[in-house]
Amino acid sequence: MDAILDFTQTLIQISATIAVITVAASVIVLLYRAILGPTNPDRAVALDIIGINLMALAGLIAILLVTTRFNDVVLLIGILLFIGTVALAKFLEKGVIIERDLD
Repeated sequence: MDAILDFTQTLIQISATIAVITVAASVIVLLYRAILGPTNPDRAVALDIIGINLMALAGLIAILLVTTRFNDVVLLIGILLFIGTVALAKFLEKGVIIERDLD
């Protein structure tokens, strides 16, 4: 029984490490798209996906460190990502984020 448990822990360790490397490589590619994207919506999508990848990295690090303390970090990144996406979409559509009527 101990052999199966050791094998499972090793398999999880290797899988999580490969996933971290893959997500980090995708962040590098997305940084290229965010900097040199042909249009502003392309940059916005790239920044949104970079945030999702940061959430994945925090979750994978929590798996590698065998802790639940990163769950709050994942939720916080998700909330900030949503607010940022809404603000960026409004800015791209209207040109301003906060409308001030001076009537």
